[in-house]
Amino acid sequence: MPTVMDRQVVIERGEGAYVYTQDGQRLFDGSAALWYANVGHGRAEIAEVAAEQMRKLETYHTFGRYVNDQAQALSERLRELAPMADAKVILNAGGSDAVDVACKLARRYWQVEGAPAKKIILSRESAYHGLHAYGTSVGGLDFNREGYGTESLIPETARVSRDDIEAVEAEILRIGPENIAAFISEPIMGTGGVHPPAPGYLEGLQRLAAEHDFLLIADEVITGFGRTGQMFASQRYNLSPDIVTMAKGITSGYAPLGGILVAPRVWEPFFTRGAESPVYRHGTTYSGHATSCAVAMKNLDILEAEHLVQRAKELETVLAEATTVLEGHALVKDIRVGGFLAGIELDPAISGEALADTLIERGFIFRPLPGNNLQMSPPFVTTDSEVHTAVKAIKDALDTAA
Repeated sequence: MPTVMDRQVVIERGEGAYVYTQDGQRLFDGSAALWYANVGHGRAEIAEVAAEQMRKLETYHTFGRYVNDQAQALSERLRELAPMADAKVILNAGGSDAVDVACKLARRYWQVEGAPAKKIILSRESAYHGLHAYGTSVGGLDFNREGYGTESLIPETARVSRDDIEAVEAEILRIGPENIAAFISEPIMGTGGVHPPAPGYLEGLQRLAAEHDFLLIADEVITGFGRTGQMFASQRYNLSPDIVTMAKGITSGYAPLGGILVAPRVWEPFFTRGAESPVYRHGTTYSGHATSCAVAMKNLDILEAEHLVQRAKELETVLAEATTVLEGHALVKDIRVGGFLAGIELDPAISGEALADTLIERGFIFRPLPGNNLQMSPPFVTTDSEVHTAVKAIKDALDTAA
């Protein structure tokens, strides 16, 4: 905290792919804030929908018999977009909420199915799954788990190899499949440095889940709603997850909202046994918040009307081409592009934090990530020339540093 309090950047407004500071500086939003500003900043049509909904009904809770019409409408729409057939939806307030509800549901499912020993949630080294208790515990970034008295707030978790599926299988056999409830994985690792999946890795996870009978949770908080050129990255990689977490791009940041999509295998025991159906006890005050859901509906309208998911697919090609100018640079170790997002891994001779600070001075926001990486994931409304200009700014800053 002492390292940032005297140098905070106060953002006052936004427009398209740019934000403006309190001092009037215009900054290209090269990270779409925290990965979420997919449709761009300052869209009056979304603000108007929010105001209209608030005048009608700000929200009403979704406990017991109650549901508001916006939560109901959004859930039906999400079922149509989901990467699994006949999904059910649990809505909440964000990505960390979604991870908590997904992991709790995975454990409860196995209790209901008569396999109470299946409690462990596996995750990948370098993974990030938010910072609630479950997300902190399953995260693969060690520094986020430190300082709470034990390695994990929730002990029934384990980390496995990020890229080596054979090592993953060996660890599953060591732990014992009879003890494993689920595996949670980002299709493309985001905060851990932007790592697209190694060839065969996700297919291997799908195979292992089937062979050893544990659930597969796709954490699509970052990749959902178009970032990889498909509505969900699970569709891009032909995954069949049991649970999908979502947030960020569902509203493009215009209101807090998250949730999970649940495949029939997992939801059926809670719905199909009549009075004997078991109960899954979970809920938060703002689950299915009516105004947030109305905002999400308008955000999805924009994604569809402006063909922004297809645009993100096109921008992936632009980004891959633009970043070739960084190849072979003395201060660049690796460049990874997967969808309209990239991780630029830097040589230890320069820190990502220092480079990001330099780029802010030059009018560009890029976020430093663990592993000395720089995140590039602009809004979908970014132009081809803006992508090239942003990458050139990175190259110029690196040239100066070199």
